[in-house]
Formats: sequence, C-alpha cells, structure tokens
Amino acid sequence: MRIDILSLFPEMFEGVFNSSILKKAHENGAFDYNFINFRDYTENKHKKVDDYPYGGGAGMVLTAQPIFDAVADTTKNSEKKARVVLMCPQGAPYNQQKAEELSKEEHLVFICGHYEGYDERIREYLVTDEISIGDYVLTGGELGAMVVVDSVVRLLPGVLGNEASAPEDSFSHGLLEHPHYTRPANFRGMEVPEVLTSGNHAKIEEWRKQQSLLRTQERRKDLLATYPLSDKEKEWLKKISPKLD
Repeated sequence: MRIDILSLFPEMFEGVFNSSILKKAHENGAFDYNFINFRDYTENKHKKVDDYPYGGGAGMVLTAQPIFDAVADTTKNSEKKARVVLMCPQGAPYNQQKAEELSKEEHLVFICGHYEGYDERIREYLVTDEISIGDYVLTGGELGAMVVVDSVVRLLPGVLGNEASAPEDSFSHGLLEHPHYTRPANFRGMEVPEVLTSGNHAKIEEWRKQQSLLRTQERRKDLLATYPLSDKEKEWLKKISPKLD
C-alpha cells in the first residue's frame, strides 16, 4: 500500500510513523508513505493557501488550487484510482468496517486541512471519502489522519505478529472484545476465571463469546441493535443479563 498525506505541517507525522508498529510495517515493506506540504503547490506569490470566504464570515478557507494540483501530482503515476480521503468533522463517522475497507486499497491520499474549512469544490470534485473520527473539532486534520492510518496499516498482511489478532478486535465482528488475562493466575488474591485455566477449549470459546456479548450489552448496547443474535446468544444474554429487553 502507498499512503500520501497532504498537510501544511508534515513534521507532525514523523514521530508517529517512525515508532512502533508503523515503523516496523514500513521497514518490512507492508506500506510506503510520503508527506506533501501542499503549500509548495500554491501559485500565490505570497505562498498563501487560504482566503476569506465569499459572503463573509469568520475564519479563512483553504483554496482549491494548491490541493487540486498536489493531488494531481501525487496520483499521476497510480495504476489504479486512488482513494482521496478528506479529514473533516462533517465526514462519515469512522469505524472498524471502514478501516477494513480502506486496508484493501493500493493507494490512499489523505488531505489534512486547517483554518475554517475547505473550498467546497474540493469536496465536490476531488475527494472520494470524507471521514470524521468523532463529534468534535480539532485544530487540523493531522491527528485524525494519524488515527486512520494506524488503524488501516495494522490490518495489512504481515503487520501484526499474530494474524488472528485483528479479526478478534473489538468492532471487527460487531461486538466488543472479551476480557483478557495473563499470568499469574492469582494476583494479590484476584484470580483468573477458572474456565480459562481448564484446558477445555470449547468451554473457553463459549465463555469468551458470552463475555463479549455481556460487555457489549453493558457498554455499547447500541451495537446489539444491529448485531444478528442467534437464538443461543439470546438465551445467553437472558441468563447473564436479565434486564435485556
């Protein structure tokens, strides 16, 4: 996968991309990346990339020209059409399913804005996706892009040490993940559930599924509204959570 990031502050990404899993994934060839300061593409003699909004109002708006030209230059040699992602509070809420979808692409381009907003023609004619990482406003799109890139890259083949890790993550199958424990079995009087040390893999799998359902019921009941519960799972929930509607 190739990832290009358009930003006025590309230096913000250096620590994130040169640490931990992202660093190893890049070194191992799972993905390549490039940071582009779209100020370098402006035709304005003062290197401005923003202007006052038509009709008046507070703040400044990013102009179309430098972003259009930066994207065109970045994608000109792409064999397949790139997914051009606009990081924006107005975008679709980001989730694990979107991460899985993007992880199957060969080329992603992220546009990170600043100031009041974008010239609407950028949204209308240039981008393929608008993404928001939450119902709040940041000073720019850089932090959001870091979140999206991290969640996508970890899904690429070979990035995680255990290939079974990603499919078992919270949200990957519609539910929150079950609790985890490790040694010692008894830590200061707090014991690991007996079933996990029983060696009975069928019972362990059943316990994990029950705990996943219970945790989702307690913390994110909204997820159960769209999760296709089997009859057996409904019975489990009635036993472990009698208040289930």
